[in-house]
Amino acid sequence: MHTTYEYVWLDGYFPEPSIRSKVRVEKGTPAHAPLWGFDGSSTNQAEGLDSDCLLSPVKEYTNPFSNPNDKLVLCEVLNPDGTAHNTNTRNILKSDCGQNLKDQEWWFGFEQEYVLIDPTTGRPLGFPEDGYPKPQGDFYCGVGAENVAGREIVDTHLEYCWDAGIEITGTNAEVMIGQWEYQCFGHGIDATDDLWMSRYILYKIAESYDTSVTLHPKPVLGDWNGSGMHTNFSTTKMRDNGGKELIKDICNALDKNHKEHIKAYGSNNHLRLTGLHETQHIDEFSWGDSDRGASVRVPVHTINNNYNGYLEDRRPGSNADPYKIVGALVKTLQLCHS
Repeated sequence: MHTTYEYVWLDGYFPEPSIRSKVRVEKGTPAHAPLWGFDGSSTNQAEGLDSDCLLSPVKEYTNPFSNPNDKLVLCEVLNPDGTAHNTNTRNILKSDCGQNLKDQEWWFGFEQEYVLIDPTTGRPLGFPEDGYPKPQGDFYCGVGAENVAGREIVDTHLEYCWDAGIEITGTNAEVMIGQWEYQCFGHGIDATDDLWMSRYILYKIAESYDTSVTLHPKPVLGDWNGSGMHTNFSTTKMRDNGGKELIKDICNALDKNHKEHIKAYGSNNHLRLTGLHETQHIDEFSWGDSDRGASVRVPVHTINNNYNGYLEDRRPGSNADPYKIVGALVKTLQLCHS
């Protein structure tokens, strides 16, 4: 009998990391995946003359691609001496804001948009080889072969994530054909871990359909919606002892730190945040009740609960690193929760 551990980690490429993986086989059924090494010179995380890096397991998931004993293993990258590697963005949430994440019981809901790509044409599924499909309108939450493309990948991804132990709370076809969204919900650092692993599962499923996935925030230029990752967030104070004044304080703090947040919210986001297609311009900050053209939306659930609840940050791009998003939010809003 043996157990396979599929190690998953983020490489050192910039401005956003790619996901890497490799498989380790152990005899029997060990309690946990062990520390393991890899060649960092092949992932932009080390020089060839000193290339050893370490994979430190931080969370194990049931492997939905294999038998129940096998695991997907999310890892942090460490230097040979055991310190956090400089590409280890997860370490931000432990070193800089970990205590606040726990004290205020932060919850996050990531609305991960993505586009399925035909690798033979480089165009979204559902696009003709030349030209464009009909204008946007029928595709959002659409039904029928003329309005959706790739649903089998989406449905499989939903089931596999639940099998792995990742809480996906919904999926839907988005405004452009071939564009989809799923919502990944969780508590504190677990939410960010689950989002990364859900991306990995999506890439693997798409492989089996000879399909690519792009998280580029504007994969098709012109009058087509971009892809974002709206980030819903709440704390104990926002949920239980909020009110409009706290919402104002939070949004004012986000406004003052807008430029720093934009730096953490993904590359090429200026192509999406134009002030069109339900976005605020990247150089502007605004917030409002039920306003999908604002930087931050106050959802109707929060409004109807006397402004107790959550907020939706609509600025992050679909390619953003959730560790950086959460790090920026917690850093900016710590004073509002002191």
